[in-house]
Amino acid sequence: MKSSFAILAKNMGEGTMKISGSQMVIEALKKEGIKVVFGYPGGAIMNVYDAMYTNDFKHILTRHEQAAVHAADGYARVSGEVGVSIVTSGPGFTNAITGLATAYTDSIPLVVISGQVPITMIGTDAFQEIDAVGISRPCVKHNYLVKDVNDLPRVLKEAFYIARSGRPGPVHVDIPKDVSAQMGVFDYPKEISLKTYKPHTKGSVKQIRKAIEAICRAKKPILYLGGGIVSSNSSNLVREFTKMSGIPAVETLMARGVLGHDNPLLLGMLGMHGNYSSNMAMSEADLMIALGPRFDDRVTGRLDEFAKHAKIIHVDIDPSSIGKLVDVDYPIVGDLENVLIQMIEEAKDKINPDDYEGWRGLLKRYDEIHPLSYNENSDRLKPQWVVERIGEILGDKALVSTDVGQHQMWTAQFYPFSFPRQFLTSGGLGTMGFGFPAALGANKANSEKVSINITGDGSILMNIQELMTCVEHKIPVINIILNNNYLGMVRQWQTFFYDKRYAETDLSMQPDFVKLSESFGGIGYRVETKEEFDKALKDAISKKCVAMIDVVIDRLENVLPMVPAGGTLYNMMLEDKELS
Repeated sequence: MKSSFAILAKNMGEGTMKISGSQMVIEALKKEGIKVVFGYPGGAIMNVYDAMYTNDFKHILTRHEQAAVHAADGYARVSGEVGVSIVTSGPGFTNAITGLATAYTDSIPLVVISGQVPITMIGTDAFQEIDAVGISRPCVKHNYLVKDVNDLPRVLKEAFYIARSGRPGPVHVDIPKDVSAQMGVFDYPKEISLKTYKPHTKGSVKQIRKAIEAICRAKKPILYLGGGIVSSNSSNLVREFTKMSGIPAVETLMARGVLGHDNPLLLGMLGMHGNYSSNMAMSEADLMIALGPRFDDRVTGRLDEFAKHAKIIHVDIDPSSIGKLVDVDYPIVGDLENVLIQMIEEAKDKINPDDYEGWRGLLKRYDEIHPLSYNENSDRLKPQWVVERIGEILGDKALVSTDVGQHQMWTAQFYPFSFPRQFLTSGGLGTMGFGFPAALGANKANSEKVSINITGDGSILMNIQELMTCVEHKIPVINIILNNNYLGMVRQWQTFFYDKRYAETDLSMQPDFVKLSESFGGIGYRVETKEEFDKALKDAISKKCVAMIDVVIDRLENVLPMVPAGGTLYNMMLEDKELS
């Protein structure tokens, strides 16, 4: 039986009707084509959940609000659509903040709807009251506190528009409980035009022409590929431009999969744990073509030495990102898809790939001198081998998420990513606990792929409760725990820079992950050999239920190469013997 809030009170003509604020939320989600919502109910948002009792979309009840937002984030990263999460007021919303901040730093489109205490109780320290819009302001693209039910349709339409347009990002809508109960006219706008928000999508023809002329003059150009390529769905155009120009390319962590691992012009990932040829290419280039990166400190290292020989072309839809950290010689503001179409047209018959043959040869030689490698002669499994083996077994059949730490970097280095949106990781905020719920969301976006979460024994415990969500909704996420009984990356830094003072990083006291998974209703494996790992992974894939594979790895394995914080890209730590 439908509640009173779910009943349409009166039709008001075509396109308008009088309904409750809570029903307005449901109708808006329908009009936006939302297929799945992740959330957790509570008192202040109860009216919305009551209206949701019968609906046309899927609601996934996670076991924590942080996980609800991460799951919506994972859904958005894979689908390219806006992810939606609904939480209650007070602690429900404060739990969601980490998810908002994670999405904000990585430019992921979300709409997070929170309940709030009634308007008359705001500012009275009421039960579960918190200044949600004040808290969320630094980590969202925009936010709203809705005080009039008749504003709600417009606010929701604006929220989705702002989240997905321009540089994507999360938008927060805070709805007081009395507003969600009030009746109002549901007149949902067909289009939105905001005077103070006009994303510039077309690149300057003059600037593009100058950029192509600079490329033609360059002897050592490098394509610097960032996450904006993924957000703008322009990977195919990047591949086309790379092929026609013959310019070698490097990818940031957020751009893994843009070119595909087997592209002969891809050098690899650059930055703190980038490979030797990528970092040396950036250090020696005379022209950088930056497509959608944000010049993160984990990429640039010491700014005054970063690509110091290069002129810089920077294309980004966000004008505030251009020139923010480095001086740019050829700024181009616009949507990457549009700009690349213009660049390709302008570059026809002007760029000769043969001009860079010597440059490509030098970079190939760098890769031969110092390839990504590891010592396979060990009694314990090497984490790099595990990642490579997952890639051999699943390849482009998997969606791969990670948490943050050593396992994240090994995955970025050694997994053969084939397409954009295949790799889900918290790049900017570095959020432990992101990987599992993100993989959950990824599965709801594309269940044809195998959702793999490569994690550490520290990170997996951050949102372990989502085992229950996966069991309830039959979501077959396979968690592969690279278990070294350490907070691995922190331990690595303590080894290199803190004279091996391992303060609070030893995780020798850990649960039995096999029994833990089984206690929730999932399956579990503990493996110590290559043969055991192969058998466990293949069995987990075939059983199609949530699984944990606890992989015992070498405790003291380090992620290399490594550029120390604040160091220069050309001065990499390459081997453990250099760090003793």
